[in-house]
Amino acid sequence: MINVKLGKKRASPDKKGSAGMKFTTKEDIEAPIEHVFKEVSDFSSFERSALRRGADINRVDSHATAQVGSAWDVAFKYRGKERRLRATLTGIEAPNGFTASIASKNLEGSTQVDLVALSRSRTRLTVSVDMTPKTLAAKLLVKSLSLAKGNINKRFALRVADFAEDVEERFTKTA
Repeated sequence: MINVKLGKKRASPDKKGSAGMKFTTKEDIEAPIEHVFKEVSDFSSFERSALRRGADINRVDSHATAQVGSAWDVAFKYRGKERRLRATLTGIEAPNGFTASIASKNLEGSTQVDLVALSRSRTRLTVSVDMTPKTLAAKLLVKSLSLAKGNINKRFALRVADFAEDVEERFTKTA
């Protein structure tokens, strides 16, 4: 299931509301919540995956393990332009999930990963990504993304579904 919301955000005192975009998808995974949490919070694995896809990623903090305040600077090409952002872990609650903020000069957003134990061996994974433009150029980018929301929805849901399938396979191999 995928939900995409477009529209006006509530205006904060220093902003005049801007159109944002939110993606949400859910997947049920045949694995205990503790195993799924371990997989979704394996940030070093996500770093390696981003590097393989051509992104430049640098851990900003010096913590041995990821914790609230851990941050990564990420640079990648999107639509022919170099994009840079900082992702910061803003909340982590084992085994229920985590939140991260995303900030660049043009966009800000958040990612929320929620886990719910449906039974001892089944977990529901919900992933939400919320983006809000800060500049006119970013508003145009978000608007163009909204025009292609069907395709983006499918790709987002497929990525999360592939990840959920990989988590199930890894759990089956260890069980």
